[in-house]
Amino acid sequence: MQSLSEILHNLTLEDLGKDPTVYFIPGFIILALLELYLSHRQHIKVHEPKDSLASIGMGIGSLILGVGVKFVGFGLFVFLHQFAIFDIGYQWWAWVLILFADDLSFYWHHRLSHHIRVLWAAHINHHSSENYNLAVALRQSWTEEFYKFAFWLWLPLIGFEPLMIFTMMGFSLIYQFWVHTKTIKSLGPLEWVLNTPSHHRVHHASNTRYLDRNHAGILIIWDRLFGTFQKEEDSDPVVYGITTNIHTYNLFKIAFHEFQSIWEDVKSAPNLKAKLGYIFMPPGWSHDGSRKTSDQLREEQGINA
Repeated sequence: MQSLSEILHNLTLEDLGKDPTVYFIPGFIILALLELYLSHRQHIKVHEPKDSLASIGMGIGSLILGVGVKFVGFGLFVFLHQFAIFDIGYQWWAWVLILFADDLSFYWHHRLSHHIRVLWAAHINHHSSENYNLAVALRQSWTEEFYKFAFWLWLPLIGFEPLMIFTMMGFSLIYQFWVHTKTIKSLGPLEWVLNTPSHHRVHHASNTRYLDRNHAGILIIWDRLFGTFQKEEDSDPVVYGITTNIHTYNLFKIAFHEFQSIWEDVKSAPNLKAKLGYIFMPPGWSHDGSRKTSDQLREEQGINA
């Protein structure tokens, strides 16, 4: 049985090179050009140049920072797989199972990143654009990579092959790219099963009705099952961004502004319980009730949770 240090020592760039997102880079470019074409045909303004450049800059930063973390994450999968309960292998049905298992892992990672403030601090940059386009899909966190693999660690213990997990995580990211667009309205019956541009527009909205809804990766079934689904309503047009927009193109402010806000709240908190609350309670929580969480805002406005 190999130790984790031995496994990490034996990993090579070839292991990371199997990430399908690397091979799909031309596809990302083609989809971005297609969005520009469709937005022109539909007379929809989708890009603010400085904002889109900031999103791309965040994506590049996340890519660079994520290389080393991916080595560690993949190494952990390999290490834990030595203790697997089942020998699943690469059978065709294993790929069907891993689709659901990976997507469930993503759902809970994503949902908790909206409900635990310190995790929200890592995730908020993805929501900080007041625009909605495929460039926003690249507006990735510089800090999420350091904890997100924890939500997938149960998969190698069940028996899924590490390369299979790694590959499916890549396919999920590829899928989630195209839903960041205003140019596709509805996909009809597919809206019941899949995460779609309409569902994900809701997720990026700052409207009270839409806050912390539709955490899906590929399948919207988890939101329907766990009570976090919200349909896009014509009567409540989506307003993109966060509840308090930051109005900056500075990459470091985009990446770290919420961590700074947490630090300010912790410093001014009156006791240890309040300090911990500002770190681990949902965004909007305050020890004196002066601010509101998304659920409190909905209750206050008479919107069904």
